[in-house]
Amino acid sequence: MRTTHIKSLCVQLIVISDFYGPADEQEILKERRDEVFLCIKYGIVRVPSGEITGISGKSEYIRQSCENSLKRLGIKCIDLYYQHRIDPNTPIEDTVSALAKLVKEGKAKYIGLSECSAETLRRTYKVHPIAAIQEKYKSFDDFAPDDWG
Repeated sequence: MRTTHIKSLCVQLIVISDFYGPADEQEILKERRDEVFLCIKYGIVRVPSGEITGISGKSEYIRQSCENSLKRLGIKCIDLYYQHRIDPNTPIEDTVSALAKLVKEGKAKYIGLSECSAETLRRTYKVHPIAAIQEKYKSFDDFAPDDWG
């Protein structure tokens, strides 16, 4: 989507990630940043060759990913910063603590998680409130009545 069309299409929320494609795609939003609520996802680790090497909820990775996005966009704060997937090798409390530091530093307004269990969510609230949860996508067919054709 060309950024010149954001306002004319009434786009109010954009979700981006360096996982979705070349990281330089984030740079195209610089000129229209003030027109949208910007959500940035992190956590799926991809090496320069494009190969996915895992999921990371480690503090160092979170901070570096955030700093990279802020730099690419030329901004000081992300509206909603959230994790692609829960890292099974990092305690969720450690992950959320790292995210909470970004909020305290003014680098993110809100934090969120994707595909977390109710138990995981309860554990996070002992560290910091979670503003958004993204659940697994279900195809329309899973919900459509049989008589819809």
